[in-house]
Amino acid sequence: MRQAAQNPARDPAGVQAEDPGEGAEPPCQEPEPRRGRPRSAAVERAILDAVVQLLETGETLDGLSIERIARTAGVGKATIYRRWSGKEELFVDVLRDIEPPDPTVSGTAGLDDLRIMLESMRTRSLAQRSSAVLHNVFVQMKKHPRLWTEYQSTVLGPRRAAMLAAVQRAVDAGELRDDLDVELMNDLFLGPMLVRTVHRPDAALPEDLADRIIATLLQGLAPRPAKPQVTAGEPTTAPV
Repeated sequence: MRQAAQNPARDPAGVQAEDPGEGAEPPCQEPEPRRGRPRSAAVERAILDAVVQLLETGETLDGLSIERIARTAGVGKATIYRRWSGKEELFVDVLRDIEPPDPTVSGTAGLDDLRIMLESMRTRSLAQRSSAVLHNVFVQMKKHPRLWTEYQSTVLGPRRAAMLAAVQRAVDAGELRDDLDVELMNDLFLGPMLVRTVHRPDAALPEDLADRIIATLLQGLAPRPAKPQVTAGEPTTAPV
């Protein structure tokens, strides 16, 4: 009795292969190609985790070598150098990985997007305060000019540009005055959060801080004109 036909073969991508027909010589079975992207992602994950693991043991940035990172990650040094040119680029990606991710903004709103980005600064600072690894890395990073420059150009620079664009959108939408320097306005929004997150690490970071910063700047810092005091019995308007 003839056996039931088996399911047709499929290639690694899931596409049904053509039936070679009875009597045809079966094609040579080639090894299934490796899926590069998942493997690459897994390798990068192992390398980033290895750096964090070494930092958690108290290792300093100076004490970390590519060779030691590779050994901890279970990869070769060449594998690391294919992805990063050196320790500076690798450490910046490690920081990106352990910091809270940058927020998603609309790209069309002004003050609403600005509020989201200011709130992101607040939450990143809270993460740094609660993470010994993040705190220690930032302290050490400022002692390494090349690493700090790399972080400034690839992380802080784009963040500042995004905030500047949000301020410009707020100006274009009529939410902010159009007769003031946009960069100065951006610094005025950014400054209070930077002071509390960088220069005053013990300062309070309440949940409504971003809203308070924006409201304070929109209302202005000058005192409002005092309302005239009206004494009982006096007319409220000047006589004609």
